[in-house]
Amino acid sequence: MSRSGADLALLLLGGFRSLVDDATDELAQRGYQDVRPVHDFAMRAIAAGADDATSLSRRLSVSKQAAAKTIALLQERGYVTRETDPRDARRKHLEVTALGFQVLRQGEEIFDELRERWERRIGSAELERLEKQLAVLVGPSPIRFDMPGWMTRGLGEPT
Repeated sequence: MSRSGADLALLLLGGFRSLVDDATDELAQRGYQDVRPVHDFAMRAIAAGADDATSLSRRLSVSKQAAAKTIALLQERGYVTRETDPRDARRKHLEVTALGFQVLRQGEEIFDELRERWERRIGSAELERLEKQLAVLVGPSPIRFDMPGWMTRGLGEPT
């Protein structure tokens, strides 16, 4: 049975969503009920150098207001802090806290467990083959922090 290109895109999106939904549910069961996928993207972007709302908004491809709201929420929950810049006391910069890194590590562990589940369902060789083929199709940089903004492009949210 031949599928359309749209079917392929939906299958890939469905696989992504299935993994992310299952990971979010498992994080909640482990005590992190307040973590959403966008929080992971934001904390990873901050850890990679997005140290203020402007740079975070650019990395996530969302408005500065959306980035500021995400920062406030992550700060309130103890996942990030705003520290005084040692080079300029007027400037504050963002840092992921130990708790934030703990959440990120938990998420990574959960994704490893979900991968193992998929491996049990379709077999080790098939999953490895799928991963290799996706790596060829997606290219060397499959991970992008701008996924939150990209997914909502055109919904009235300026980027």
